[in-house]
Amino acid sequence: MVPTVRRAQVATFTANPSIDRTLVLGAPLARGEVQRAASGSAQAAGKGVNVARVVAAAGVPAVVVLPFSDPSYLAMLDADPTDGLLVAAPDALRRPRTNTTLTEPDGTTTKVNEPGPTLDDDDLAAAADLLVANAEGVDWVALSGSLPPGAPAGWYADLIARLKPQGCKVAVDTSDAALDAVLAALPAASFDLIKPNSDELAQLTGGDAAAFEAQAARGDLAAIVDAAARLRDRGIANVLVTLGGAGAVLVNAEGAWHATAPRIEVRSTVGAGDSSVAGFILADVAGRGPAECLESAVMHGSAAASLPGTTLPTPDDLPSDPVVVTPLASTPA
Repeated sequence: MVPTVRRAQVATFTANPSIDRTLVLGAPLARGEVQRAASGSAQAAGKGVNVARVVAAAGVPAVVVLPFSDPSYLAMLDADPTDGLLVAAPDALRRPRTNTTLTEPDGTTTKVNEPGPTLDDDDLAAAADLLVANAEGVDWVALSGSLPPGAPAGWYADLIARLKPQGCKVAVDTSDAALDAVLAALPAASFDLIKPNSDELAQLTGGDAAAFEAQAARGDLAAIVDAAARLRDRGIANVLVTLGGAGAVLVNAEGAWHATAPRIEVRSTVGAGDSSVAGFILADVAGRGPAECLESAVMHGSAAASLPGTTLPTPDDLPSDPVVVTPLASTPA
């Protein structure tokens, strides 16, 4: 087993890591034909890996905790030039999934994602033990991404219960059945940050995603604040709702706030949500208040969207256009 890392301030757990393979086509995709790629690239990826990279690039040491080992994947992470990016992985050898992106000349992208390796009970137990060990003494743990085959839908909820005695704050960024299971475990498995978009907010609260987006575009945020407050009242300390060009809303026990989105040229939304989570965590680690945590989340998410491909932001990439944060009316916690 890779030695437990205790120097980090933030730990991230990527439950289903991937090698992201990007092929840039010189002509439109022709189904059933043989085509040559103009260029190609591959990198170790996963939502938790992205969060850790952004955090470490800002000068806060972060450890990437993985559920298994793969020499090629670990070599890619070891080659990352970001100072303060640490890695911990158990002994179990598994091949991570490969996610393939085909990019056409007009910017159209087609993604094909593999399911990932199947983990057995021993794999799950070893990964959970390693995560808990690396959570000792950190400020935040981020549980990110989809679950691999073999993991129960409630795995994240189980991990939250094991992390709570460590005294760290926990962020969860997942979807579908894993997200439903996390919510079903509340309030016993309460946690500290969730970052739904409008679709996920609708999934979690029975709302209408299209209505949320239309209302946000008009500047009417009341329904979004109400839905986020219901999640807060169930046991999530901070509900950060990302709204694309309409900015973001944060609801917690202290109140509610809206942040505008800075003016940027959107080049790729890959990693924008992960960067938002990292931005919130960075501000909280620095002792900032809710409004500044929201501002940092929006700045980092917008910075990621302004960068090409899978590029993640550093402090030098943050937009120069200001983010305006405004208090909103909220139901009391």
